[in-house]
Amino acid sequence: MSLILNIDTAVQSASVCLADKETVLGIKINPSQRDHAAWLHLAIGEIVAEHQLHLKDIDAFAITEGPGSYTGLRVGMSAVKGLCYSLKKPLITIGTLKMMAAAAMNQPAEILCPMIDARRMEVFTALYYRNLEEIMSPTNMILDKLSFREVLETQKICFFGNGSNKFQPLIDHKNALFGSIFPTAEHMVLLTYNKYLSGLVADLAYVEVFYGKDFHSTAKQSL
Repeated sequence: MSLILNIDTAVQSASVCLADKETVLGIKINPSQRDHAAWLHLAIGEIVAEHQLHLKDIDAFAITEGPGSYTGLRVGMSAVKGLCYSLKKPLITIGTLKMMAAAAMNQPAEILCPMIDARRMEVFTALYYRNLEEIMSPTNMILDKLSFREVLETQKICFFGNGSNKFQPLIDHKNALFGSIFPTAEHMVLLTYNKYLSGLVADLAYVEVFYGKDFHSTAKQSL
């Protein structure tokens, strides 16, 4: 067995997913962003107990490192680092936008564009092929009607996430698709297991939350 406890507190609905290798054993979801801190430890205890396990039985813990909710990211990272330190277990980190892309792999578009709402017309975003190969690395962007225009001329892009709601009225292009995708910690499972097999674990002493960079109006969009 390779038991990994996947935790996401970066998006609106916090979630905890227990997996054995690539198989999901159970998942718990909290739809209220306001009480992630109180909910998280209770959910972890419950999902482990429901499978007749103890925390010491978990082989690794995984967390979304950001970008996302400032408070949610701090809550999640603090909790999982505490567990890893006390239990002497490895920590695996996954970018929030990549987790979101993993939830959208069945969309009818060559390119996936997850968007997390920031403020005003700003989003955290990235571009991935459907096999999750990164095209544009995670960045902060101020949206306008020309955003992603060059890519859209030759490729279909599926925009999704709560940041895509403010982009949809700006763009009128046949290759711009918009999807309703609801990512949870379940969509971390394959990503975290592959990292676990490869030994790609975080350094507990130095791992930090990724909040994002300074915003800019355009991003490199070449393929």
